[in-house]
Amino acid sequence: MRSCNKPYTIKEYGGFTRGVEVAGYQSLPAATFDALEKFILASTSDFDTEAVELMSLSARRNTGKIISARNYVGVIAMTDGTVIEILPKIAGNDISDEETKRIFLRMLKSLRDVTFKEFNISNMKIGRMNLFEIFIKMFLDEVTSLTKQGHKSAYSPIEENEKFFKGKLLSAMNIRKNLVNRAQFYVRYDDFNINRPENRLIKTTIRFLRRMTADDRNRQSTVRLLDFFDGVPCSENCDADFSQCACDRSMSHYGKAIAWCRVFLKGNTFTAYTGSEVAIALLFPMEKIFESYIASILRKQLPPEVRMKTQDSRYSLFDQPSRTFALRPDIVLESGEHTTVLDTKWKMLSASAYNYGISQADMYQMYAYGKKYDAERVVLIYPKSDVAESPPIIYESGDGLSVEVVFVDLRDERASIDAVVKLKG
Repeated sequence: MRSCNKPYTIKEYGGFTRGVEVAGYQSLPAATFDALEKFILASTSDFDTEAVELMSLSARRNTGKIISARNYVGVIAMTDGTVIEILPKIAGNDISDEETKRIFLRMLKSLRDVTFKEFNISNMKIGRMNLFEIFIKMFLDEVTSLTKQGHKSAYSPIEENEKFFKGKLLSAMNIRKNLVNRAQFYVRYDDFNINRPENRLIKTTIRFLRRMTADDRNRQSTVRLLDFFDGVPCSENCDADFSQCACDRSMSHYGKAIAWCRVFLKGNTFTAYTGSEVAIALLFPMEKIFESYIASILRKQLPPEVRMKTQDSRYSLFDQPSRTFALRPDIVLESGEHTTVLDTKWKMLSASAYNYGISQADMYQMYAYGKKYDAERVVLIYPKSDVAESPPIIYESGDGLSVEVVFVDLRDERASIDAVVKLKG
């Protein structure tokens, strides 16, 4: 079994071969490659994304099959312990995997309703851990924090043949069980104990991760936490237990831990998966993460008089005979009569590419945004690339509308913020 501490790692748009050493590709054992291929073909996402968008399958002469990463980054853990790690492609020839992971995790925290939102990664030793182990540590640290407040107990119904009468006598079962031995009573009663769905789910997740982790510190944490949950049985029906989790204020401190349980036990991220060889897949669309990250930067920096709307849907391309072809820009900024429309694109532009690699369809889209919103500024935002060193890129339509291209440096959060703040206008 390959150690999870040494994952097969590629960058976004990199690829795997099936046991063939080829420059620019990562070689996978045949069995692992086949399992990954099955996973890709069987997977669908919450956004009805085609499997080919997760990774692409192709073939080359003298190389054979190739699996290439596409729009999703994250980690896939196989049941045999193999970990496949896909990191985002970030500009800079000298950028290390550790720095890339820190940037990715910082961006990931900007997503709404994610379990990583308030996790502090600044002091974490990311260099020795792959993404899967990092996610495991986040969960274990959250449960460790939870244990400092003690178990939360609840009343659970118990049906037992008891020597003493308590609760309610179940007559039919009592006759069946105690017709001869009348010294016992078959009863149902409520017992106040730690056997509640939240505790069962947490223990089940810890046991699952104890089998999956290859990091010594994570394994030690799972053993210690299992001792704490020693009096709690594992969940026999996770779906039923999730549906019974309490949402009241008294259980609010369990919220993050249960969210992590959904991630590990049900694969609740952006990608559903099937297949016996894949234990868990935590894959995230960089397009959505980049959009969310830019919005979070703006939200912190914009003055109070500027209103920001994300995924605004007030306009459609046509209004007659009915509203059709809805327009949904990523971000709209409004201040009095001034409107700025922003759209984020997770794509590395190139100074050597035709129009820097900017999509013609994207420009049509930005033109439509500008006209419908009567926008003072229309801006396309890309991650920093070699184009960012060029003079400012502004496309003029000749009829009063222009589209600006702005780059955000993901390696320096201060520089990223400074670049975005210029959009206030």
